[in-house]
Amino acid sequence: MENNIAFLELKYGNIYGGFPNFFAIAEVSLLVFEQRSKKIFIETWVNKVDVDYVSVYSKTNELGHTIGRFKEVINMRSGRRRPFMEEFKIDKRALQFSFKQLRPVHTRVKRFMLDALRKYRIQTIITFDGRRDIFLCERSGVRFGKTQIVDLQKELNKETDYLFSLNKLSVISGYDMDGSYLRSNNEEYWLHPIAAKQLHPGSAAWDASRLLMVHNEYYGHKTDFLLRAQQLLNKIQETKPPEPEKSEEGVGDAEPAADTNEEE
Repeated sequence: MENNIAFLELKYGNIYGGFPNFFAIAEVSLLVFEQRSKKIFIETWVNKVDVDYVSVYSKTNELGHTIGRFKEVINMRSGRRRPFMEEFKIDKRALQFSFKQLRPVHTRVKRFMLDALRKYRIQTIITFDGRRDIFLCERSGVRFGKTQIVDLQKELNKETDYLFSLNKLSVISGYDMDGSYLRSNNEEYWLHPIAAKQLHPGSAAWDASRLLMVHNEYYGHKTDFLLRAQQLLNKIQETKPPEPEKSEEGVGDAEPAADTNEEE
């Protein structure tokens, strides 16, 4: 395997009140891991246009299991957050202004990505459920060419026949950030303070760092990782409410609980 691998994460969402099938990129992060030296480099591009977009996030319990999904509105320039209102519709004039503001974004994302890929000589990119991330990069003009793209969620699904979320996997891997150190069950890496400042919960860089630790735990300590994964799933199963008992005629007193195996 080549010396450097990169972990790609994007933050994106719909223009608030706009079309549901149009996604605006808010943030791009490429975390580069130098395997021989175990050095970490983080390159991040943040969109600073004055556009409100909808961020969708999951609320999880201590096991990383999703217990609710929520939306909030974030302004790309200021970072200001406010409640999402389902009925809100942006007027046509304001929507066109938002499109105009976002027009240069493709060029900026393309330049950022190509510069980073060239700088670190990246031949392999790791994503997590990354189809849309890759699509948005390609729509911006990024051509990955011979770069190998690996979707870790798909690889884990082949191994375990379970569609894990990054939240669950972070619990399994024992992800922790302590000052300038990234730690997991079996790994520890030092971060340059400038890189460490980019890692705050919810950021693209933070998700990329979680993906790095999950990747290295899985490929470097597979037996331990899969054991912990099974133990976590067992705990989640134990916390699920019991299904209603059926009567003698085979008819339950209530409808069975819905399947809660929903993942990000």
